[in-house]
Amino acid sequence: MVSLTHLEAALAAVDVEVKALLYNQSLSLSEKDEKMLPLLRESKVLKQAHEDLCYLRDNPPSSLTGCKAGSYREE
Repeated sequence: MVSLTHLEAALAAVDVEVKALLYNQSLSLSEKDEKMLPLLRESKVLKQAHEDLCYLRDNPPSSLTGCKAGSYREE
């Protein structure tokens, strides 16, 4: 699946941005928190999408009623 490679690239890019913020000594802790929160949210969404697509790749839907990948998530 091509979308999995795109998600993996996006996750790697977010990780690079987070590390750059962590190592940036010119920012205060509150500035780092403010800039990092959206990145961490984005990372969480990307990871969940990656897990869902991996599940669908490994367990394709067998019925015509549609996909129920979200019902198997562990919160």
